[in-house]
Amino acid sequence: MTVPPLGTTGGDEGRIGLRANLRHIGALVRRNLVQIKHDPETLFDAVLMPVIFILLFVYVFGGAIAGKGNQQAYVQYLVPGMMAMMGMNIAMAVGSGVNEDFRKGVMDRFRTMPIARSSVLIAKIVVELGRMLLAIAILLGMGFLLGLEIHGSPLEFVTAIVLSAVFGAALMWIFILLGLSVKTPQAVQGMAMLVLMPLQFGSSIFTPTQQMPGWLEAFTKINPLSNLADAARALINGQGAVAHPALITLAWAVAITAVTMPLAVRKFRTKT
Repeated sequence: MTVPPLGTTGGDEGRIGLRANLRHIGALVRRNLVQIKHDPETLFDAVLMPVIFILLFVYVFGGAIAGKGNQQAYVQYLVPGMMAMMGMNIAMAVGSGVNEDFRKGVMDRFRTMPIARSSVLIAKIVVELGRMLLAIAILLGMGFLLGLEIHGSPLEFVTAIVLSAVFGAALMWIFILLGLSVKTPQAVQGMAMLVLMPLQFGSSIFTPTQQMPGWLEAFTKINPLSNLADAARALINGQGAVAHPALITLAWAVAITAVTMPLAVRKFRTKT
């Protein structure tokens, strides 16, 4: 009789209960955190990217966009919008990390362990959410140093952060699926940039869209990053419509997760 590998349970992941799944996720989260502790350079993008981007856009482009001497007003516009960008850039690193784990043979080790396949990917999501929240915290800290003011309530402020995190977590499943589908981390990054650049710059993150060409302005209205940026901006500045862009953002997050999460888990099971 042929005995299946230890981690496969005959291909039936459903035999692993919820409590066991949670234990597996917790153990893998600790493993990933220990890796970060031993290799703190993996935090450079989360720590340095918010600082570089906010200084670049406020002092290089702020005067041209908001007018000379109006950097303060531009900070109020830019920082909430950049919360949406942080989630997308951190999400890209998840796909590269998953791809690199396969190339290094890490996933071969998981194959021999009696764990749910989905727990490996969910643990990745949990750790990357932590990195995302760190990036958002640094972004907001820089914003406060440059004069950002919170005009909304504390609950609205927290809601803006949570909304950014929820959408960022949904995007991670896209990049995990991409990381499982291409051969190298460089290919993941290259393909991701083809998606990131149009979505980021064809949105309301950096500048109001009214002065854009008509076709581009129409694109920004359906761009989920525009809706997230507009919702976060309204929540932090205490003015503007919140319900519509927030609901659109949540709808995108649910749809992306519903489509890409099962595909990513299935692809992961096939590869392991």
